[in-house]
Amino acid sequence: MALVTGAASGLGLATAKAFAEAGASVALADWNEREVRSAAEELAKQGHRTVAIRCDVSDDEQVRAMVEQTVGTLGRLDVAYNNAGVQNRLAETADSPRDDYDRVMAINLRGVWSCMKFELQYMREQGSGAIVNCSSLGGLVGGAERGTYHAAKHGVIGLTKSAALEYAKRGIRVNAVCPGLIWTPMAEQMVATGQGEALEAMVKAVPMGRHGRAEEIADAVLWLCSRAASYVTGQSISIDGGFVMR
Repeated sequence: MALVTGAASGLGLATAKAFAEAGASVALADWNEREVRSAAEELAKQGHRTVAIRCDVSDDEQVRAMVEQTVGTLGRLDVAYNNAGVQNRLAETADSPRDDYDRVMAINLRGVWSCMKFELQYMREQGSGAIVNCSSLGGLVGGAERGTYHAAKHGVIGLTKSAALEYAKRGIRVNAVCPGLIWTPMAEQMVATGQGEALEAMVKAVPMGRHGRAEEIADAVLWLCSRAASYVTGQSISIDGGFVMR
């Protein structure tokens, strides 16, 4: 039984599909109720067991309700991919607006903390489970005018390592993925807001010379949640076409 946040599109949707195709029942959660219901219904038409949940991960009570609905509908919670996230408004640190900082931190960092908090309460009772948090290449390196986003994603790695230590002897594994330049609706939005040249420059810096695909992240998440990764915990795996090894 799997739970995926930010599941209406992009990495979340690709991962929800991967879990479903691997035989899992999947709870798809997103703030966009219409889109997440559509995604869940499409998977259900293909014969998969799904449930759609509207959830703003920056709201603790909505997160609590999301996890409770997942367990109540699917019966248990075996794996979770905490993926929901947003970009910051581009600005140098001296000009970065406080409201944008609060928005990004609430979703990208506190949202992951909140999801883990309530997921782990159930997994702790079961004595088993696997959680994958979505950090970013931005959790490993800095980025001009992206300090707020990168700070949140660095924080996700710290939360991941700490939780992994806490639950390592209790049958629960916690890892993170650090996607690089992946072609998703978020990347499309960056192009639409005039950041196309910056994206192209980033592609040139990728040793593989291309964007990644959402399915490539989903495959890594699926592996981290599988028995094949049973001795892997506390890791932050960079999936970036070789960018960080330069």
